[in-house]
Amino acid sequence: MKKTVFGAVSALVLGMSGAMAQDYPTKEIQGIIQWGAGGSTDTVMRSVTPHAEDVLGGTIVMQNMTGGVGAIALNHVAGQKADGYSLLMGAENPLLYKVMGLGDKDYTDFTPISILALGTPILVASPDAPFDDYAGMMDYINEHPGELRMGATGPGGLPSVVTAMMNTVEGDLDVISVPYDGDGPALTALQGNAIDVMPAVLGAAIEGIRAGKMKPLAVFDLDANDKLPDAPIVTSFNADYSDYLPWGPFFGVFVKKGTPDDVVTKLSAAYAEAAKSPDFVELMDNRGFSMLAISGDEAEAFLNKWQQNTAWLLDDAGLTKKSPEDFGIMRPAEK
Repeated sequence: MKKTVFGAVSALVLGMSGAMAQDYPTKEIQGIIQWGAGGSTDTVMRSVTPHAEDVLGGTIVMQNMTGGVGAIALNHVAGQKADGYSLLMGAENPLLYKVMGLGDKDYTDFTPISILALGTPILVASPDAPFDDYAGMMDYINEHPGELRMGATGPGGLPSVVTAMMNTVEGDLDVISVPYDGDGPALTALQGNAIDVMPAVLGAAIEGIRAGKMKPLAVFDLDANDKLPDAPIVTSFNADYSDYLPWGPFFGVFVKKGTPDDVVTKLSAAYAEAAKSPDFVELMDNRGFSMLAISGDEAEAFLNKWQQNTAWLLDDAGLTKKSPEDFGIMRPAEK
């Protein structure tokens, strides 16, 4: 009799879970954006999500939650129920939290709904900066030690990785690091001459470059970018950068691990369809982002490879708090 009652209750619970997943969403979904308004992550998420809403037939309320190099947003979503009603809309930073000593959680605690796009790093300067390219900047740093003001967004962000590359290739740069809560505020500060140089993602800087509000010093890639064909690539100034390139930041949507498979499938399908929307594709193309729109095993493999390459780059530069090996992050095979 007890087995019969237990079996009936189990069947009822399973049936209710299936029905909940089938009816999802039944209420507003919270989309927590790791970075501030106007930055690259914010732009990507606010461009694609309305199309995902149309597919889901529900509402995703987006909120910028800044601080802790994105860790506050990640920990907030990690503290919610694994039911698909809290989405983490983030960038690459969490994959470096453990080695940088910023927290004990990263994307291994989440399920990727979609890795939407990959960005290209670029070094930009204020229009009034007394140099016009990477070589000129390096000469200025050597002639004026401790004077150049370079923007940053905290450990593990794109600026810190690009700066690590520069310090590894050129030797430690004697510059002033000025922190900002995301690339949006930093690029605004650059245009107001509060800082001199900013490593950023091309997609966030390209409109300012086109408008003459900032100037490109070097694209951190192996080939010229067709969106800014006249911007020099960094390897044209120092071929040693080829050991670390190509490299780039990414943007993705995640849910807490343990979210029902049916809900994950629905969300993944919605963002996959949303990524095909002509206006989103056009925006990404115009800003120089490379579309990915991957999920499932493909997204997991991408995240693992990115984490390996970047964590060891930072470790070799002496910028990590703990070795990647402590967290089972294996050194990538030599190129």
